[in-house]
Amino acid sequence: MIDPLFWLGLSILLVATSLTAVLVAAIPALQELARAARSAEKLFDTLSRELPPTLDAIRMTGLEITDLTDDVSEGVKSAGQVVKQVDQSLDSARKQAQNLQVGTRSVFIGVKAAWRNFTRQKPVRRTVERLPSNEKQPLTLREREALRQENHRIKAEAYRANDDYNDAASWETNFDDED
Repeated sequence: MIDPLFWLGLSILLVATSLTAVLVAAIPALQELARAARSAEKLFDTLSRELPPTLDAIRMTGLEITDLTDDVSEGVKSAGQVVKQVDQSLDSARKQAQNLQVGTRSVFIGVKAAWRNFTRQKPVRRTVERLPSNEKQPLTLREREALRQENHRIKAEAYRANDDYNDAASWETNFDDED
């Protein structure tokens, strides 16, 4: 058994046998690998056909969403401006109503004061016969006192005629209380 040729032949036989066993075992794996390569090729073909239109559709959808967002933003701004205009119109209407209310009150108070002034009794004025200054006689103490009281009464009636303004002020406060 020392013959090296025998050993060489035996080792080559063993290597050939193991290579055959490996190839027999590798054939189904290689077939599966070929089948997977064909599936991958079909997948890549499908992707190359379907992906560009899908990407274009996604891009177009993104652009449409951007346009819609811009339209909605413009609509919101426009609605905000309309709300501001309505608010300003309401403020203007409120101011006009207040002015009308003040004007109506003023007219009513004026009519009331005029009516009271028109319907009140006029003070009777005595006509004093005037004597020329050289013919005037000095007044007695009683005559002076009576004249002073009469002048005081006439002034009091004149002030009472101005009480309409106080009545107007009380009317305004009563009107405000009703609101």
